[in-house]
Amino acid sequence: MTVSTFLELVEIKAKIASVWPFLLGVIFVQANYQHVNWGVTGLFFVAMLLFNMAVDINDNYQDYTKAGNQAAEWKKHTNIIGVHHLAVNRIFALMASMAVVAGAIGLYLVWVTGWPLLVMGIFCFLVGYLYAGGPRPLSGTPTGEFFAGFTMGYMIMLITVYLNLYQTSAFTGQLMGRVLLASGIAVMAIAALLLANNICDAAEDLSLNRKTIVYYLGKQGALWLFASFYVIGYLSLIVSVVLGDLPKWSLLALISVPLIVRNVRGLFRVQVKKETFILAVRSLGILALVTVVSELLGLWLG
Repeated sequence: MTVSTFLELVEIKAKIASVWPFLLGVIFVQANYQHVNWGVTGLFFVAMLLFNMAVDINDNYQDYTKAGNQAAEWKKHTNIIGVHHLAVNRIFALMASMAVVAGAIGLYLVWVTGWPLLVMGIFCFLVGYLYAGGPRPLSGTPTGEFFAGFTMGYMIMLITVYLNLYQTSAFTGQLMGRVLLASGIAVMAIAALLLANNICDAAEDLSLNRKTIVYYLGKQGALWLFASFYVIGYLSLIVSVVLGDLPKWSLLALISVPLIVRNVRGLFRVQVKKETFILAVRSLGILALVTVVSELLGLWLG
């Protein structure tokens, strides 16, 4: 396997969806508590990245192994395992190795920090596997966008916050709600990315017996839901600033609105994977960049 094939297999371009909430968590802790435990935070970053890569490998592995004979052409020309003639057993071994290392680091962090991390970690591992594995993968149901956005956008940020506050009494139910609000823009952008993918793959998903939310809402309804995700994300950012959980400079991220609107309109016009799915990817990248930069400015200038 070449390096480029490996990077494609682990979907390296999509890693911003996990790194972004992690950075938001670090900024949130620094802005509100002026304290970061770099040791445990760094270990979590490694475990998170490894597990995220394992999940993406599993997605490709499950799609390839579960596709029947009627999907032979799809396996050969679309799925990366078939396109690059990769050995299925080696792909499984690679995926399992990454998951085991991530799990070992996670258990060490549980030993250091406490049982709340175990609960959050088990939830993330279950969603990570069940998203593409199990008898009825979440990715093929109407709940796929919710679980992806919630787990990556919120849980990664929440765990990051917990690891920096586990030695204090600050980690409460109220704080979890505040973190949910502050992570809202990431949660919604990640959910929108998955929804855009499902909108573009609507016909293919049906052929693979996957009934996503697009099947139930129809393309037009799914497109309006797609647009509403960004609205909710921006509103959550504004409310977090008003409540004082994010620096006022975070509102600078609103300069991205015209770019996001343009990308949303592009998907409304055309829903073709190779042409317009990239618009949702760009929107995720734009929002990640402007929110992290604006919040960092708030830390430095506030």
